[in-house]
This record gives sequence, C-alpha cells and structure tokens, in this order.
Amino acid sequence: MTTEDNDDALNERHRSRMQRKKAVVDTKIAAATDVRGVLLVNTGNGKGKSSSGFGMVIRAMGHDMQVGVVQFIKGAIPTGEERFLRRFPEQCSFHVMGEGYTWETQDRTRDIEKAQAAWACARELLNDPTIGLVLLDELNIALKHNYLDVQTVLADLRARPPAQHVVITGRGAPPELIDAADTVTDMTLVKHAFSQGIQAQPGVEL
Repeated sequence: MTTEDNDDALNERHRSRMQRKKAVVDTKIAAATDVRGVLLVNTGNGKGKSSSGFGMVIRAMGHDMQVGVVQFIKGAIPTGEERFLRRFPEQCSFHVMGEGYTWETQDRTRDIEKAQAAWACARELLNDPTIGLVLLDELNIALKHNYLDVQTVLADLRARPPAQHVVITGRGAPPELIDAADTVTDMTLVKHAFSQGIQAQPGVEL
C-alpha cells in the first residue's frame, strides 16, 4: 500500500468516526431542552478556579448581561480582575468583602463577621432578577471553615431568579453544595510554579 493509499484509508476512518460521533452529540443536543439558570462549582487543589469564574463573568458581559461579583476571604491584595472589572461599573457590581487568607488574618471571629457581611451582599445580588450571573469567589473556603451555614446558603441559592447563573469557587466545596450544583469541576494539581520557588506575579496569580 502506498503512502497516499494509507492516508486515504486513515482519512476515511476518521470521517466515519466523526460521523458516528456527530450523531451521538446531535442526539444529546436535541435532548437538552431545559433553559434555566445553572449553578456551577469550581473546586479542588489545582490552580484556575477563580480564573475560570472570572472568565465566565467576562463571557456573560460580552453577551450584555449584568453581573455581580462577591469575593469572600480575598481582599488584602488587589487583583487584576478587580482592576479590570471596576472599569465597567454600569455592568459589573464588584464587592471585595474579605481581608485576606485565613492563615494571614488569624482571627476566626472577625473572619466570620466578614463572611456573614459578604453573604448579606451576595443575597442582594441573588435576589436581583436583572443580574444574569453572580460569581461567589472563594465561598467554598467560608463554608469549609463553617463561617456560614451551608443550608442557609443553599436555600438562598434555590430562591434566586430562575434564569440567574451562579458560579462558586474555592477549595473544599461541601458535599451538600456539590449535590445541589448542575456543573462541578474539580481542579487537579499536577505542577505549580510556586513549588519551584517562583513567586506569585501580576497577570498570572493576581
């Protein structure tokens, strides 16, 4: 068999596989008829949970949606996401409600107070039908440390406007939240520059 004949055979097998795959995908697309707001959770030890969430915020803004962001825990260090999104106050309601990572604050009582204030802010966004997408950044950390009651959080999420999407980020998502979510992504750590002695830098980590 010549090289040309071999290529033709490979191309034909590829075309046949893609035809079968398209039929499967088209069937799934046709069956997905429900249109409603979805709850997404990004968790795990790997990098990219918040980055993915902010990517969805920008995507929603690209579709002319109103968005809201509440940052739990974070707040001590300004981020590129905050600097960028504050350029669009008419479209993005941005709230930095934390005072830094728990190992830096070392004050559980104050952390609880800040988390509860952040949830009060989040509840306002979740009650606003004009907001198409809400990002609750690092909420999982507040839930993991029991700064907030997970059942209260779930009740507020269930009561949100039917078309509103919510993205929740942070390590250690509780099982109750994972069960309630429509989409859950567990970010797995393979390698991280920090473990090689490379410091966090603007544009990459913050």
